[in-house]
Amino acid sequence: MKTIAIAGTFDSKGTEFLYVKNLVQELGIQPFMIHTGVFTPDFEPDVSNKEVAAAAGYDIEEIVAKRDRALGTEALSKGMEILVPQLYAEGKFDGIISFGGSGGTSLVTPAMRALPIGVPKIMVSTMASGDVERYVGTSDIIMMPSIVDVAGINKISKTIFKNAVLAIAGMVSLGENIKEETVEEKPLIAATMFGVTTPCIDQAKAYLEEQGYEVLVFHATGTGGKTMESLINAGFFKGVLDITTTEWCDELVGGILAAGQNRCEAAIAQKVPQVVSVGACDMVNFGPINEVPAQFAKRNLYKHNPMVTLMRTNVEENQKIGEALASKWNAAESDMTVLLPLQGVSMIDAAGQPFDGPEERETLYQAIRSGIQNEHVEIIDMDCNINAEEFSLMAAKKLIELMNK
Repeated sequence: MKTIAIAGTFDSKGTEFLYVKNLVQELGIQPFMIHTGVFTPDFEPDVSNKEVAAAAGYDIEEIVAKRDRALGTEALSKGMEILVPQLYAEGKFDGIISFGGSGGTSLVTPAMRALPIGVPKIMVSTMASGDVERYVGTSDIIMMPSIVDVAGINKISKTIFKNAVLAIAGMVSLGENIKEETVEEKPLIAATMFGVTTPCIDQAKAYLEEQGYEVLVFHATGTGGKTMESLINAGFFKGVLDITTTEWCDELVGGILAAGQNRCEAAIAQKVPQVVSVGACDMVNFGPINEVPAQFAKRNLYKHNPMVTLMRTNVEENQKIGEALASKWNAAESDMTVLLPLQGVSMIDAAGQPFDGPEERETLYQAIRSGIQNEHVEIIDMDCNINAEEFSLMAAKKLIELMNK
């Protein structure tokens, strides 16, 4: 029998979680109840809040006595993050679901993120229709809007609860009915791409696949870069083709697709062979053109689509971007290659295109060249655009060379 973990605050939302428990049982699936509330639950759970708090080194009785909500949330959230992966490894459940507002969502999603990719996980939340990056991170959590607050059983909540339960039940129960095609396990390579570097990655990917590799492409939109870094750290990849490092533009200038200060660190930390470049470092991303910050209104702007406006990075910004990239790559303790496309870093940074910027490119490249003083880092200038076939093939062949070492 399949088992679904149902996690939540059974002290404040006991009625709602009992309703969910009954729905799961009606489907012939075993519920596994985990209490994340501070106080006494309305029913006996399979895992108590005392066990959850203790996993993180806290005493639930002391927390109750202090009646400190912030401390309780911190202790139980940390405890869940530690305990839930252990319970999954022990075979206690096959998927996990929870329901809550901002507090309940914060309590359970760290534990969901700590589970392996592929484990079914659904968070029904009042926060699901907004920015959910802080809850989902680089995981595969499904965020489902609760529509109404998780407070009572009513016409709307019944429908939402039922659909959520059917979704998680289908994921844990029906997967075995889908016969997966048996395919040869191939070494995995991570690659980064943006719309304006697509030809480069498509060409490199085709060559690498001909040589027996499987290439996973990550869209360099902030979340994409973070996800790739996370999977590199988890040991998924034999090589990395980090051609599109544009997320550093948004990080340093203030765009909407930043990936954080740890971008470009994982492959170096794990000593995974990599070939890198400066794809789409000619641009910073903003939303619709009317949402571009006022201080950038007179800059070189390009309407990529109705929802995305690109801003050409200037000389000063390219200096900072180059310094940031050089700082990351200069930390390499194993061999890697930096490819610099002298005729442009994107489709629109090319002769006759709106972002063509020879001075900006040279500033970027000089910052990288002067910032890297490391015998492990090979820097190669290529007199072509980043999307030229010769660039793509050089990147792919260099990566294979590094992996074969």
